[in-house]
Amino acid sequence: MSRRPESERSDWTDLDLLTREEAHGRLLTEIAETDVRLAALDASDEAGRDLLRSRLRALREAAEDLIDHPKKD
Repeated sequence: MSRRPESERSDWTDLDLLTREEAHGRLLTEIAETDVRLAALDASDEAGRDLLRSRLRALREAAEDLIDHPKKD
């Protein structure tokens, strides 16, 4: 166990880093759960709907960034 405070320890020492594929899978799960939450919201809760839509956009962008895209010539 490290004697350093947790704030000074490196993530690399924990050896629990996600692969891009694992992170992508977790994001897809979170996207699906957020979709369900959005569908369940009352139509009158526009502020809540806006927050969830914003969250979905951010989650989808993060998931998209983890996918390896072929390079265009």
